[in-house]
Amino acid sequence: MASYSKMAASCLALSIFFNTVFAVSDTQSFKHPSEQKRFSALTQQLRCLVCQNQNLADSNAPLAKDLREQVANMIRQGNNNVAIKQQLVSQYGDFVLYKPPVQKNTWLLWFGPLVLLGLGLLIGARVMRAYWGEH
Repeated sequence: MASYSKMAASCLALSIFFNTVFAVSDTQSFKHPSEQKRFSALTQQLRCLVCQNQNLADSNAPLAKDLREQVANMIRQGNNNVAIKQQLVSQYGDFVLYKPPVQKNTWLLWFGPLVLLGLGLLIGARVMRAYWGEH
């Protein structure tokens, strides 16, 4: 019984160690706490272009680190959030935004799943009608 508790304690210690080692470790310093809040909010709203399903704040990818530094520098230079997002969109496209705007080139992204769901329901209804019509 004692060996199980030692093994559990060892596993816990290792998991804490690895979580600490692999955590996003770059920190940004700002003059005002409001700038830190803006930085945190912006990096939560921007997508890591390497990981694609992670935001910049959570990604360990080298590109994400570079983008976090770029965002921090733009905040320090006095750029507002809209200008920062526009700069990143001009460099990387709407994909860098977690919530891209609804416009012609993103219609498929926004409405494609609904169209596919509608087609699936239509096909399913026809299959069911054909099946029940035979029986």
